[in-house]
Amino acid sequence: MTVTSAPGKVLIAGGYLVLDPLYSGLVIAASSRFYTVVEDAIGKPNTIVVKSPQFIGAIWEYRVSFSSDYKLELAPEGASESKNKFVQLALERTLQLIKEMKGGEHVRNALQNGLDVTILGDNDFYSQRSQLEKRNLPPSLESLRKIPPFVPLGVKIENVHKTGMGSSAALITSVVGSLMIHLKAFGSVDLSRDIEETRRLIHNAAQYIHCLAQGKVGSGFDVSSAIFGSHIYTRFDPKVIQPLMESSIGETSLLPTLSPENDAWTYRVQPFRLPPLTRLLLADVDAGSDSPSMASKVLKWPLEYWTSLDQANMEVSQALLKLSESYRVHPIEYSTALKTIVLRPAVEWHSLTGKNGVVFELIQHFDRAYRAIQAVRQQMKRMGELAGVPIEPDEQTRLLDSCTGVPGVIGGGVPGAGGYDAIWILIIELDDASLGSPLANVQKLWQGWQEMNVSPLLAEESLSSGLRMEQLNEVNGLAEAMKFVQE
Repeated sequence: MTVTSAPGKVLIAGGYLVLDPLYSGLVIAASSRFYTVVEDAIGKPNTIVVKSPQFIGAIWEYRVSFSSDYKLELAPEGASESKNKFVQLALERTLQLIKEMKGGEHVRNALQNGLDVTILGDNDFYSQRSQLEKRNLPPSLESLRKIPPFVPLGVKIENVHKTGMGSSAALITSVVGSLMIHLKAFGSVDLSRDIEETRRLIHNAAQYIHCLAQGKVGSGFDVSSAIFGSHIYTRFDPKVIQPLMESSIGETSLLPTLSPENDAWTYRVQPFRLPPLTRLLLADVDAGSDSPSMASKVLKWPLEYWTSLDQANMEVSQALLKLSESYRVHPIEYSTALKTIVLRPAVEWHSLTGKNGVVFELIQHFDRAYRAIQAVRQQMKRMGELAGVPIEPDEQTRLLDSCTGVPGVIGGGVPGAGGYDAIWILIIELDDASLGSPLANVQKLWQGWQEMNVSPLLAEESLSSGLRMEQLNEVNGLAEAMKFVQE
């Protein structure tokens, strides 16, 4: 048995610009993960059965066939005639890649008994409003913890309401990774040792398959964070996979393009982590917007505006990196600075003074982060107004302004392409009840908010790597959820 997981994502700076390789985006990997479990079946040669137990009727069966020259074909069978394009392409193209790496006989032998594949996503990937209502629970973190992990959603997969955390990218990344590991494409693999060549090959394959399933070459930050975790991301040149996007399976070899030795993969990943003693807080807000149509309008905006917005985005990244570095050098003064500002709204931080020069300097660094986040918000909202699209709608502005006014909140915004569906907040989190709780105060604000329904998510920043291997019984509720079937 092979179990892998890949995290969801939050793009907190770089919306729209991340589509252009001239610019970068700051993407945070979330603690909520997508899991893929691959097991050898019994007596089902060349058959792959895929289950997604959280949904009604989500079982797909595929038959793998080989021609005399080991040309590989994968076709849905029986009840799986209602295709799942993402799953089918992930299986088909990953098997083709393994065949090119290890040979057709290797793949045929690996499938001699068939495979059973189970895919499950943490609850945060899907709106839990109906689950909370069913249990007569208010929308709070405490309530969400009472919902069983991997809870069955009682709907078909096409009818689920997602929360915008990158479920399709995390799913494909975990499927590609688990298949390549289970079918021994690399021999012995331990992802915890972070073998760069292995991760990069899985990354390139997942990027290609995700783009193929979506029918377009996107920026790729969601797949990149699913592989590498939180980082500052600069995209790959779309031309690198364009020939593969236009060919059927077997027409063009995948490995020469997807190999980590292919210099045409020009993406850049700069490691990043949010500052110590802070916490990312996410919320699911009403209904979502149409990112593709919004993007088509926003991307027509003049180049000079992109340069200004990029500078604001990078100021956010650098301000937060500076805080992490300050903690490494001055951990005691860093904690003292947080205790000073946690009881005050961020708008007041710039006026604070003190005798300790290091503490005062650190307070100014936090003020710098607050002002950088505010500047990105202002520019994104202005860009949306000029382009005629709701990047930060007025309703979200009022909500975010109120959140930012809560003492101990560093800043917040609408993630990614913006719209009505989500917000992110960065708060100070200290283990000292006498200093109040920004987390509790933000939740109280959300629960009393009248203009929109605001429901928190359990996700924080993932402190581990992106794609990782798991032990089935060490993931709470995973083994039990695998047994559930919704007819």
